[in-house]
Amino acid sequence: MARNITVIPARANRTSLAKNIALKKVAAYCRVSTDSAEQASSYDAQVSYYTSYITGHAEYELAKIYADEGLSGTSTKKREQFNLMIEDCKVGKIDMIITKSISRFSRNTLDCLNFVRLLKDLGIGIIFEKENIFTLDSKGEVLLSILSSLAQDESRSISENSTWGIRRRFEQGKLHLNHTKFLGYDKDPNGNLMINQKQAKIVRLIYREYLDGKGATRIAKDLEADGVKNWSGKPKWHGSTIQSMLTNVKYKGDALLQKSYTVDFLTKKRAKNTGQVPQYYVEESHPAIIDKDQWEAVQLEMERRKAYCLEHGIQKIEYATTDNPFAGRVICGTCGKGFGRKVWNSTDEIRRRIIWRCNEKYSVKGEKGCESKHIDDGVLYQAFVGAFNAIIENKDYFMKKWQERLGNDNLLRRYKARQFIGIIMDAEVMVEFDVGLYFAFVEKMTVFDGGRVVVGLLDGTAVECEI
Repeated sequence: MARNITVIPARANRTSLAKNIALKKVAAYCRVSTDSAEQASSYDAQVSYYTSYITGHAEYELAKIYADEGLSGTSTKKREQFNLMIEDCKVGKIDMIITKSISRFSRNTLDCLNFVRLLKDLGIGIIFEKENIFTLDSKGEVLLSILSSLAQDESRSISENSTWGIRRRFEQGKLHLNHTKFLGYDKDPNGNLMINQKQAKIVRLIYREYLDGKGATRIAKDLEADGVKNWSGKPKWHGSTIQSMLTNVKYKGDALLQKSYTVDFLTKKRAKNTGQVPQYYVEESHPAIIDKDQWEAVQLEMERRKAYCLEHGIQKIEYATTDNPFAGRVICGTCGKGFGRKVWNSTDEIRRRIIWRCNEKYSVKGEKGCESKHIDDGVLYQAFVGAFNAIIENKDYFMKKWQERLGNDNLLRRYKARQFIGIIMDAEVMVEFDVGLYFAFVEKMTVFDGGRVVVGLLDGTAVECEI
């Protein structure tokens, strides 16, 4: 016998999406991508619209309007209002969220889906008005996954277009610098770099003191001691900051563009450009604070110091320390390695001695190495005084020698020769050790047995002293 089946049709509910959701506490999330005037207007419009929209529905109670302004949608890490909204959802302050579109909520597919699922587990739905999606619907997550992927691709396209525009400007030599973290420059009304004369004096001082024998760490300490303010207006300096300033081509009026690049448009992670993308070197792009010859002389001095340490087996030289001016500059005439300072203590203060001894003398524990003899600390002071006075006594000879070196291809030696001429021209016989002149003149002091010391000057000249 055939069975009789009667179909009882479902009763269709034609009410609107919003009225199907019997929720009370409703929040809205708004976001704009930039802080331009146009986008700021969009931001205000969104806040006003959702305030009116929610308060205009009798079944809704306005929980809060959450709005982030001037932030990218590719990541939620720095969106304070967004993160606050999620926390409020977790503690039951919100039953439903309304937002303009998926791209306003997030352009990162993974972030978007993770937060949708988190809120879904809490029984909280999101209405995306533009796409007409409600996340608590059975079709909501499938559509959301597709559309959020499209939003992410749109963000990638925007990032690539932005990168393309930046590189085209680089190709034309157009600069875009954050001068607020760049000591020595301001910007004029047209956005061009202009010299800040007050700060430029500090930059010139740093370059001059480095060529006068100081190291980056010592320069930083001296600037702090003198209360000199950095780019942020605070008297705080670091050796790494000084080192960076000394190698910055912008101070000689040039610019190296695209020194770093964005690795991932989603995370905004940046990395040093070591050849992954093109770089652009622009000569004379803006007014120079440091003369090109002086800038190049500083780079040569850096190379000289590195080569010097490597040649003489010295790990590090703390340049220009007044309490120990000979550190790293006393060299063994026997093996060519550095001397180290030693203190021979005694209960008798008169017998307490500071001596310098070759670091290779006892390089292997228990075994004697270099056969050179030690030298008293006081002898080194005398050696420089004697060398300087020898230069004064033979002024014409040295002046002629330095005049010839003014045409030297080596910019460092040319700079030092010009400096020496300026100093010796009006100098008088030295009575007491002058640490400033010592740092400006001396590269190294080579000690030989028999009390012979050869004082090597930074222009390549050597003066021998018998002590």
